[in-house]
Amino acid sequence: MTSGAPMLELDLRRVYGAFPTGLSVVAGLVSGEPAGIAASSFVAVSLDPPLVSVCVGHASTTWPRLRTLPRIGISVLGAHQEAAGRRIGARRPDRFATVPWRATPGGSVLIAGAPAWYECSVERQIPAGDHDIVVFRVHDLDVAPDVPPLVFHGGGFHRLCPPAHDP
Repeated sequence: MTSGAPMLELDLRRVYGAFPTGLSVVAGLVSGEPAGIAASSFVAVSLDPPLVSVCVGHASTTWPRLRTLPRIGISVLGAHQEAAGRRIGARRPDRFATVPWRATPGGSVLIAGAPAWYECSVERQIPAGDHDIVVFRVHDLDVAPDVPPLVFHGGGFHRLCPPAHDP
């Protein structure tokens, strides 16, 4: 790419993909059934009040069904959950068919075995280009610190290697 040239979507994806991220599942019960989306844009926003965010594409047909729920779960996927991330990220009606999950009393859907999870409510939605930045208030959360995360980088999934020990 040269300066001043129009940015093409493929160039943006390639360069955006140079920044490693985790993969999260944003999900809740809709008419008693799990509904959710995969998001690689999960970010911690604030400690006081406790806020996190994800970016959701305007083309999503699932987000409009989730955004009015009183509680929404966010599960940060572990290295062992690549198949679950691919399945929930696909545009298919049975995204949760083979993915173990649980519902909270508030109606959040959380992926079983995820190394971190949050039970949230929508605080605000901010339009940003072809996406919305969704800010969530955290009501409950937990972590399994010994479960390694799933990492998305360069268009693919990766696992973290333990750090090399200095001699």
